[in-house]
Amino acid sequence: MKIAVVNTLSTRGGAARAAYRLHRGLRTIGVDSHMLVMQRDPDCADPTVSAAPAAANDLTGAFLARLDRIPLRLHPRRPTIPYSLNCFPNSTRRRLHAMQPDVVHLQWVGSGFVPVHDLARLGVPTIWTLQDMWAFTGGCHYAGDCTRYQERCGACPQLASSREHDLSRWTWQRKRRHWAGARLTLVAPSRWLADCARESSLCRDTRVEVIPNGIDVSVYRPYDRETARRLLNLPLDRKLILFGAVSALDDPRKGFDDLQAALRRLAAAGWAEQAELAILGAERPADPPAFGFEVTYLGHLHDDLTLALAYSAADVVVTPSRQEAFGLVPAEAQACGAPVVAFATGGLLDIVEHECTGYLARPFDAGDLAAGIAWVLGDEARWQVLSQQARARAGALFALETVARRHVALYEDVAQG
Repeated sequence: MKIAVVNTLSTRGGAARAAYRLHRGLRTIGVDSHMLVMQRDPDCADPTVSAAPAAANDLTGAFLARLDRIPLRLHPRRPTIPYSLNCFPNSTRRRLHAMQPDVVHLQWVGSGFVPVHDLARLGVPTIWTLQDMWAFTGGCHYAGDCTRYQERCGACPQLASSREHDLSRWTWQRKRRHWAGARLTLVAPSRWLADCARESSLCRDTRVEVIPNGIDVSVYRPYDRETARRLLNLPLDRKLILFGAVSALDDPRKGFDDLQAALRRLAAAGWAEQAELAILGAERPADPPAFGFEVTYLGHLHDDLTLALAYSAADVVVTPSRQEAFGLVPAEAQACGAPVVAFATGGLLDIVEHECTGYLARPFDAGDLAAGIAWVLGDEARWQVLSQQARARAGALFALETVARRHVALYEDVAQG
């Protein structure tokens, strides 16, 4: 069986890492998997990953993304958060036809790579892993408190729009029109996202399966804490709180403000004398925010081993996100034996088991987030149990071979149907 895994990027970003890991996991167990991307990262030397000609030659990924944003000028007051239309044609469908796969497996493509009007014309059974909510919204990637995707979008808060017939309604109507009759199966990496899809007006009649993203637990494993800290120039004599996310300080969805409020509470309670903070996914800004703690900025780490060392160096990993489709950072952290403190919301409910592998705080209560961090750090014997249970649970649920085999079973099912 030949599988085409399709993602916008090859290895950069959480969704790309998840897609590429699945591709490698499939090949490891003997599946003829090939990956098609819009932009191939310069450090990706894998010959089974190829870029579509439109991205490699005339139309770069950046140019396609810029074209896709042109209609958004109709809403000049919208906040600067990701919003995608996928309305311009490209060569992706032709390239997929040339690959002649038995199943097309879409991953994160809501950025112009697979135009809305091409999804139902791929010609083979199609599986789409939802790495966010874009598949069933009028253009936003995370809907926040808005539930209009359950009806038909319009008056979109992320467009700062009060008009029913705005760009979100237009995009929703295009999806409904073009995706009717598509041979499509959805995979959600969490129960929360699966429920959102089933409640949506666009996908409520579509088959939805829940399969988590996979992790190579032979790489993401506990390493010696002192060695990890020495390699990363982190303090040896303090508890270490790690916060990690893409655009860690800039993306409101990642909950930086709640983290800051929680840490200030902890500092006022005396924890700043015992612990320090490390931030993964951001360089030190010119005017760094105040936490009440000493802070080390680790910048952007892209290779798996260095990321695993960062998690192994931490005493606790904090994920204060407001919405996550899955949560790759907390899953990887637990595989490395680091307990995780997060809000009890979204995909994080599937990753962190409360008071077993970490602590799930009340959404979005900075005080309870602080209490969870203190609870994890406050008892060494309890920490050892949490660490062991985190590692065991990650190995049982997220091991890459297990996840790859679950996908193979789904490929065989949809190919026969």
